[in-house]
Amino acid sequence: MTHKTYITFGHDHKHAINGQTFDKDCVAVIESGGPVSGRQKAFELFGKYFCFEYPQATWDDSKMRYYFRRGYITVTA
Repeated sequence: MTHKTYITFGHDHKHAINGQTFDKDCVAVIESGGPVSGRQKAFELFGKYFCFEYPQATWDDSKMRYYFRRGYITVTA
């Protein structure tokens, strides 16, 4: 079963990965084997430069009202 980890970013956090830009206007979605591996992948990809990490079980889709400009972006790295 694939687990999803949701990552949000602060105003000063901007990352370019495989032609995709991750910043304050989107939510990065990391697919992994579980919450721990999703969190580890977030640190591998973004270092300490992201705001919050949400395991799939705690993500609240109503938060998307803050990310309407770009929405969800699945990480392909």
